[in-house]
Amino acid sequence: MNLREKIAEIPDFPKKGILFRDISPLLRDPSALSLVIDEFSKRIHHKDIDLFAGIESRGFPLACALALKYNKGMIMIRKEGKLPGPTHKTSYNIEYGTATMEIQKNAVKKGERVLICDDLLATGGTAKAAAKLVEKIGGTVAGFAFIVELTDLKGSKSIKDYRYEALVKY
Repeated sequence: MNLREKIAEIPDFPKKGILFRDISPLLRDPSALSLVIDEFSKRIHHKDIDLFAGIESRGFPLACALALKYNKGMIMIRKEGKLPGPTHKTSYNIEYGTATMEIQKNAVKKGERVLICDDLLATGGTAKAAAKLVEKIGGTVAGFAFIVELTDLKGSKSIKDYRYEALVKY
């Protein structure tokens, strides 16, 4: 199966001039989703990971599926105002504006190794902000898992200090 065939292209979303790579069709297809998890299983050593973190919202299903596969925990990195209790937050630039994310202060124990999952690596702003949050609360970033990488946007430069895997590159 070719994963590219399961990724929709939506022009002018979320604003004019952006070609959005939508993984929704991939998530709807159990064989495609299973292939994604199997591919990450070949590339990522789960013994080096204590927790999987999902970035809102398309990182959630990926992090959850990997956490279940390896009997590990899963935590959420969410948009500002979506998590209860005490949180840490950070603001950052994205390819079409700015955003703020947060993590619960008690989501990670000191020294826990966290693999951060998201659907797509673009400019790297979201990924770098997520790493900053994990480290701020005492975790160690074990790396990143992305389904898609937009190589022209050079997001890998923003996370050059970390290991990352991307299954489909445009």
